[in-house]
Amino acid sequence: MNCAALIVAAGRGQRFGGSGPKQYAPLKGEPLLRRTLRAFRDHASIGEIAVAIHPDDQGLFQAAASGLSRITSVAGGATRQESVRLGLEALAARAPDLVLIHDGARPMVDAGLIDRVLAGLATAEGVLPAMPVIDTLKRVDGAAIVATVARENLVRAQTPQGFRFAAILAAHRAHAGEALTDDASVMERAGHKVIIVSGDETNIKVTTMDDLARVTAMLSETRTGSGFDVHKFGPGDAVMLCGVRVPHSHGLEGHSDADVALHAATDAILGAIGAGDIGLHFPPSDPKWRGIASHQFLRHAHGLLTARGGTLVHLDVTIICERPKVGPHREAMVIEMAKILGVAMDRISVKATTTEGLGFTGRREGIAAQALATVRV
Repeated sequence: MNCAALIVAAGRGQRFGGSGPKQYAPLKGEPLLRRTLRAFRDHASIGEIAVAIHPDDQGLFQAAASGLSRITSVAGGATRQESVRLGLEALAARAPDLVLIHDGARPMVDAGLIDRVLAGLATAEGVLPAMPVIDTLKRVDGAAIVATVARENLVRAQTPQGFRFAAILAAHRAHAGEALTDDASVMERAGHKVIIVSGDETNIKVTTMDDLARVTAMLSETRTGSGFDVHKFGPGDAVMLCGVRVPHSHGLEGHSDADVALHAATDAILGAIGAGDIGLHFPPSDPKWRGIASHQFLRHAHGLLTARGGTLVHLDVTIICERPKVGPHREAMVIEMAKILGVAMDRISVKATTTEGLGFTGRREGIAAQALATVRV
């Protein structure tokens, strides 16, 4: 049987507290709704996908759905129930056998949950994914508890809720305007039996900014990236290290300002997000980068990280040289790198070591630096 999906995304999210509707809030570098849409677009059993949106959100929707196939929009109504009915009416011309109705603000829906709902529809007219109630329930009057509610046989309803299309469309038409809280309630009101299947604890509905933070944390992973760079000494009276000018008997040769430490740090962040290396973003063959301050490289890499919804957990830089002495300048280096990146100083570490007179650094021919970046993205 062919199955359509109806995503309900017309709400204003008054409890959310953000600068716009919650379904378009950024989640890991993309609109929250886009992740929801991808889950259904990528499922082999889902055909057409209709999205009920607020008439004022057409531009936001187009950006969220850009490049995703089989997705169309329909103007929603003043209530969720009305938006669902209007979405079903829009799908009626294609008359799918089944429809899954899902909250646009539940971006963690996965293929396994969709599969369970579809499997339930093999024998039922309506299917509700649900989770058991495990906490003690209290009925209150203001701040006072007035009763303990028995939790036996109680479940927490989720979406996507699945239905035989003809049955749910008829039920919504028959009970338009009634204050029913979800689509299973509409089916129940029309006299149809709805069964439950196992929901998913991670299938959170984003209602507040705290919910968005929880979902972001669930989607995040910790990554590390390493960077290494070398520059040889040349004429000059100072070297740039971690954005700080350090007096010395020589300068460092390089296409930019030759800040070997910031170059290593830049590569470490780029490596952590799989974005190549500094030469890919700032080719030394390009004359516009000649003499440029290396903090621009580091800010660029950090900007790519934050654009993906990531954060810098820690950046550890080790400078390898015999001279100049780094110790007297270490605090200034930490302060400068924290300023460049806009992070707290305790997220930055700068160390120095020698090679006990061995190798090119031991012969004082140049400076090397290595860096390790830990990010959450």
